[in-house]
Amino acid sequence: MHDLKYIRENPKDFDAALMRRGAEPAAASILALDENRRAILTEMQNAQARRNDVSKSIGAAMGKGDIATADALKAEVAKLKDILPQLEERERVAGMELDALLAGLPNLPAADTPDGADETGNVEIARWGEPRDFDFEPRDHADIGPALGLDFETGVAISGARFTFMRGQMARLNRALGQFMLDHQTAQRGYTECATPYLVRQESLFGTGQLPKFAEDNFQTTDGRWLIPTAEVSLTNSVREQILDESALPIRLTALTPCFRSEAGAAGRDTKGLIRQHQFEKVELVSIVRPEDSAAEHERMVQSAEGILQALELPYRKMLLCTGDMGASAQRTYDLEVWLPGQGLYREISSCSNCGDWQARRMNTRYRPAEGKGNVFVHTLNGSGLAVGRTLVAVLENHQQADGSVTIPAALLPYMGGLTKVEATV
Repeated sequence: MHDLKYIRENPKDFDAALMRRGAEPAAASILALDENRRAILTEMQNAQARRNDVSKSIGAAMGKGDIATADALKAEVAKLKDILPQLEERERVAGMELDALLAGLPNLPAADTPDGADETGNVEIARWGEPRDFDFEPRDHADIGPALGLDFETGVAISGARFTFMRGQMARLNRALGQFMLDHQTAQRGYTECATPYLVRQESLFGTGQLPKFAEDNFQTTDGRWLIPTAEVSLTNSVREQILDESALPIRLTALTPCFRSEAGAAGRDTKGLIRQHQFEKVELVSIVRPEDSAAEHERMVQSAEGILQALELPYRKMLLCTGDMGASAQRTYDLEVWLPGQGLYREISSCSNCGDWQARRMNTRYRPAEGKGNVFVHTLNGSGLAVGRTLVAVLENHQQADGSVTIPAALLPYMGGLTKVEATV
């Protein structure tokens, strides 16, 4: 959600920022709806004040024995009582129209977010690690995996396309990855582990920005709840409609959860393998901070995700996303893209975003400064630390051996029950 005060004072700047994101100018429409709503509020307040004044005058007229005047005043009060509900309804409708317009607009990009229409406008910031020099032709994880327990056929038979069934050592490796990530983020990076609901109310998805615009990307249940597309929703909404003490900030939360996405806009993309699934696991990172701390917190969050890739010896590059490739809730986003030798390219494995106060306004989450007056909207940040399935893909492809087995990275050995590699069991 956007700050109306800012739009009133900076309509041209607001429109220019929207246009950087490929959105149409909206300030004029917003201000017209805002002016209409405020005019109705003024009319309603005047009517309420007049009703109060007239009600007092009735008693004075009766005290003087001026029955005619008292009757006329009573008639006016009765009329005002009829008018006020109509004004309240007009104000409610006007507010809903304004809120609907604001709710459909993306966050404004940060000043240093590069301009661009799509991923070709993203800027590479850094690289870590050298892609491995294989003495054999590296294979795609979808070709390596089935012999090791990655069962795509059974997943499809049970649930349809974009579902996978894992067995034996492969299931163990998948579990090990999630547990290692969670342990690293809590013990090494100071995040608090949480166990969250997987079903949330509509208000929660609205708070983080998945609704109303991206409803088709999510799964809704028959009772009106929604399956979480990411633990960002439940973690961030854990502070919705709260006024926090400044001393409580920063709040850093993490959770390992299943995630559910309809992939409505991904028809024909990545239908092979684990890259794009309807159900997958992810370790999510969320921070709630003061506005002046969010830029530094963004860098810290990216470093937390990078630590996982480095520990697993997975080469990657760090990208600063352009305005056209960024999620609607973000003002600035880093993507980490891991090298996949089986595909011969870098693929996204983590996205870390600073959302400024955009989500906080939708959730009505503020903090009480230790000094000064008034409450201030917090800034929220979220990122993957990491997506488990895509990390499994990267481990399989980067640590594959010529005989089809996969060597376990040293960081995962404590989680593998003595296994040092995953290999075919038949």
